[in-house]
Amino acid sequence: MKKFFLVVLSAAPFFVFAQTAVSDTSAIDEILIKENRLQIPFKKTTRNIEILSKEEIAKLPARSINEVLSFLNGVDVRQRGPFGTQADVSVDGGSFDQTLILLNGVKISDPQTGHHSMNIPIPLDAIERIEVLRGPAARIYGINALTGAINIITKDVDSNSIIAHAYAGTSFKDVEPEEGRSGIYFGNGYQLGGTLKKENQTHQLYASHEFSNGQRYNSASKNTKLYYEGNVDLNELNKISSSVGYIYNDFGANGYYAAPNDKEAQEIVETLLATISSTHQLSPNFYLSPRISNRYNEDDYRYIRTNLDLYRSLHYNNVFSMELNSRYETGFGDFGLGIESRFENIASNNMGAHDRKNYGAYTEFRTDKFQNLLLNVGAYINYNTQYGWQVFPGIDLGYMLSDDWKLMANVGSSQRIPTFTDLYIQQSSIGNPDLVSENAWQAESAISYSKNNFQVQAGYFYRDISDFIDWINTVGTTYQSMNVGNNKIHGINTSFKYKFSTNDYTHYSINLGYNYLKPSVVERTGDFISRYVAENLKHQAILNLSFQYKNLLLSTANRYNERASSTEYFLSDFRAGYTFSNFHVYADVQNIFDVTYIESGAVPMPGIWTNIGVKYNLRGL
Repeated sequence: MKKFFLVVLSAAPFFVFAQTAVSDTSAIDEILIKENRLQIPFKKTTRNIEILSKEEIAKLPARSINEVLSFLNGVDVRQRGPFGTQADVSVDGGSFDQTLILLNGVKISDPQTGHHSMNIPIPLDAIERIEVLRGPAARIYGINALTGAINIITKDVDSNSIIAHAYAGTSFKDVEPEEGRSGIYFGNGYQLGGTLKKENQTHQLYASHEFSNGQRYNSASKNTKLYYEGNVDLNELNKISSSVGYIYNDFGANGYYAAPNDKEAQEIVETLLATISSTHQLSPNFYLSPRISNRYNEDDYRYIRTNLDLYRSLHYNNVFSMELNSRYETGFGDFGLGIESRFENIASNNMGAHDRKNYGAYTEFRTDKFQNLLLNVGAYINYNTQYGWQVFPGIDLGYMLSDDWKLMANVGSSQRIPTFTDLYIQQSSIGNPDLVSENAWQAESAISYSKNNFQVQAGYFYRDISDFIDWINTVGTTYQSMNVGNNKIHGINTSFKYKFSTNDYTHYSINLGYNYLKPSVVERTGDFISRYVAENLKHQAILNLSFQYKNLLLSTANRYNERASSTEYFLSDFRAGYTFSNFHVYADVQNIFDVTYIESGAVPMPGIWTNIGVKYNLRGL
């Protein structure tokens, strides 16, 4: 923690110098938050929303979406393996399954286990921005958005281009002797892509491959990603969009799930995503948006990679969804209405064959027609074939103290239904088919200031989850999933973001955040060891700084995490980059202080790691 405060103090000149700075030209106020039916300007949002733009992503010393998310306030990334192998992501102290993951508004969370929700087949270079909606989001997105939602949005195509990216890195440490080989730990990757823009259509295609021999015994990984997205304007009133993505992920799973006995474990995960949607303006005030999507996933877990007849688990699951979203604009405010259906099934040699159906309908109303008051109110009605009927109401209020200062308050409910693993797994951990769904109420208040490229916010929330699902272990037993009672938590979050320029050539940016989480009286039954609660974050502090002079970029990203178990670690990363012509070269040093730390399972993450890369972008073909 002392190292983190030293880094904060070193940033003091940025704050002092900023008093006479010239503002950057790109303003966060201009961003539209893309929900399923209502698009809200960032300045008029009534929720705690964190945004990471493509410019900010490009400055971070990160190689994967998982690593990028770890630099966002309130987001807890627990990686089981480096290089984007596998990670659990949660928001504001929730478990990983309580955060909904979306790609361009399409739900891609994993119903099998939740551990593969971050199997996302797009490279960082294809991302326009990442939106993190904190707090209950069931009113907006339906089930499984219990503590929040993360929406990853791809770039719009504005020209013809060719994109190439190659990189390699190493720890400069020798592989372990039992590997039976010599050399050092290393990793490399490449990405190829292109965009095509015509008068009434756009297309983008990306392919990437990464390989690493790991950072310890049996931690090697390789993954291949393919992604296509196309948009066609039939006319001014009707548009069609489609996308297809595929990822193949093969990694050594030493210590992932059953340490210390899974030293020879291996896992292969394949995910296929497909979406087709359209938007239609049926009148000057009425918009209709149907969408069909499918997520297919294969998970091959090999407990002993050299003996596939022993404890091998094969899981095949599919999610098919249909949505109809609509928006009606009036002089008094905007209405959102819609319905959706979701069909989930799994076939597994370990869990058997199961399926369930989910049907939802929502209504929402938003207005800014009251003097200084912003109102967003609605409800989501849900029916699940396992858990019956439920209603998730919510209301968001904002009050403009001035053009730049805003007070916000919201109250809402949310739910998470158990994964198939929670219910049916029969391995080293035991599922529980009698589980009921988790339900939560959360209240939040905040004050924010936003103008051009300056944003500051501070807030407090209280959340009460009933029938909280945890994996518990009593003395002499294996872990089993159970509804263990209420999980109550108080939270404070603060953030400060500022981008400024001292002249036409020199630009600075600062992102500083601190989050504190405190469980209140937790009502539980029995004495047991918890798998999830003890690993929740208690303190989180983030400081990202960047300096750009003409074509030179210098940036540092720092984060301090302390968990409820008192485990703490401070990580500091650095990037130096230079752009000339159509090329950008960079060098990263991650974990500068060579900290030994574990985020999840029994997997020590890499120590100091050096990475170099080059990007090529030819535009205007």
